[in-house]
Amino acid sequence: MNICIISSSLNPQSKSHLLARSAEKKIDEAGHRTELVKLTEYNLPLCDGVAAYRAADAKKLKSHIESSDALILVTPIYNFDGNAALKNVIELTGSAWNDKPVALMCSAGGACSYMALMPLANSLMLDFRCVIVPRFVYAIESDFNTDKTAIVNPDIDRRIDQAVKSLIYMGR
Repeated sequence: MNICIISSSLNPQSKSHLLARSAEKKIDEAGHRTELVKLTEYNLPLCDGVAAYRAADAKKLKSHIESSDALILVTPIYNFDGNAALKNVIELTGSAWNDKPVALMCSAGGACSYMALMPLANSLMLDFRCVIVPRFVYAIESDFNTDKTAIVNPDIDRRIDQAVKSLIYMGR
C-alpha cells in the first residue's frame, strides 16, 4: 500500500508532527510505502475556487493524494477544529479524496476538544465518500515531553499503532 501522511501544522516545533513521524515509522515497519507531506514545505494559496487550483504546489499535492491508497491527516486543534491549513488542502485537492480510507490524528492543548475532528470527518465522508477509521488519535500537552521532542505517553503510542493497523486493514 501507498499511504500519504499529511502533517498540517505550520509550526516548526509542532507536537502533531511528532504523531505523523510516529505513524510513518509504524507504516514503514509494516512494510508499506509512506509519503510524509509537511505543509511547511508547500507554498499553497488560499482556495479561491478558481486560480488556486492551478498553483504548482496544489497540483503536486493533489497528485500525491490521488496516488495514495489511504491517508492519515495530522493536525493541531485550534479553536475546537482542525487547523485552517488542512481545510485549505482539502478544498484545493477535492476529488482526489474520493473513496479513500482516512485516519485522523491531532494534538490539542487540553482534553476538552476530543470531538473537534467530527466536522472534518463528516465533510470527508459526505463530500468525498471517504471511509474514516473510527480510531482517532487525540494527544494533549502532557502526552509529550517538556521540550516537545517526543511522545511520552505509551497509550498514545498504542493508539497510533491501532489507527495505523486499522487504516492498513481498511485500505486493503
